[in-house]
Amino acid sequence: MNNLMNAYENQNTLQGTGNTLAQASASREMEEVKGQIFMAKQFPRNIFQSEQRILDNCKRSSLAQVAVYSYPRGGTKVEGPSIRLAEVLAQNWGNLAYGVKELEQKNGESVAMAYAWDLETNVRQEKVFTVPHTRHTKNGAKKLTDPRDIYELVANNGARRLRSCILGIIPGDIVDKAVEECNKTMSGNNEQPLSDRINQMLQAFKEQYGVTQSQIEAYCGYNISAFTGYDVAKMIKVFNSLKNGMSKVEDWFAKDDSKKPSKLELAMEDKKVEENKETIKGKGDTPKIDPKEKKKLEDITDGVEQAELL
Repeated sequence: MNNLMNAYENQNTLQGTGNTLAQASASREMEEVKGQIFMAKQFPRNIFQSEQRILDNCKRSSLAQVAVYSYPRGGTKVEGPSIRLAEVLAQNWGNLAYGVKELEQKNGESVAMAYAWDLETNVRQEKVFTVPHTRHTKNGAKKLTDPRDIYELVANNGARRLRSCILGIIPGDIVDKAVEECNKTMSGNNEQPLSDRINQMLQAFKEQYGVTQSQIEAYCGYNISAFTGYDVAKMIKVFNSLKNGMSKVEDWFAKDDSKKPSKLELAMEDKKVEENKETIKGKGDTPKIDPKEKKKLEDITDGVEQAELL
């Protein structure tokens, strides 16, 4: 009986300790929020200075290269600010609290929340989402057990929601100006004409890896005539990935079924036919060759000689 009483008292003590820690943590977070709101009210943002800081950051080439994303839709491309640009917008807009929090993790999935909170106006955007601990690969779904893999998966999924929350707080005209400034930086940071850079990019892919223009267009989702400086920068990243051995051509580009064999390939194929004919002649029992087949072989030989001259 005494043992049961002691166990009950110990359990109550542990619960009381846990409740005390939870209350202390909640109280600390509340005080931090109050302090942030107080400082935001004491030092409100200057909208014009914030806008100018954002545009000045968009003039950096390193940011402009990762600031805008695009995806194909109906033969055209749709552009928008990436999470990297959204972070720059939040940092320079000022008095903005944002982030991603993991609320719960159980049964092979995580429940997380992305949020953005304007401490001056008390406008808040938040999105709660569930992330299964599964990674989809070419070989099917793979269950994740490594804590680092789970963290990276939740962070990647949270980045898209965080971007949406930030863009829901910052005025749309400021966002549009930032995207426009990044596009100007991408197209104007090189004195070489855009058409020459596109041609050099196509030639490099063709000579080094045999990637055709049609394959590049299929990868991007639109015609080469719609390419901008951002597209060239994106393809340069792919080229560097192939050059450094980080990926293969098959990882980026689909097989070009419309590719026709070159003259050299045709000549090599004809040479194989000629070698087969010589092998047959060298055997003891030479088979009789039909006159029509003989005429075909002679025509093939003439074609090989013409191909070699070309």
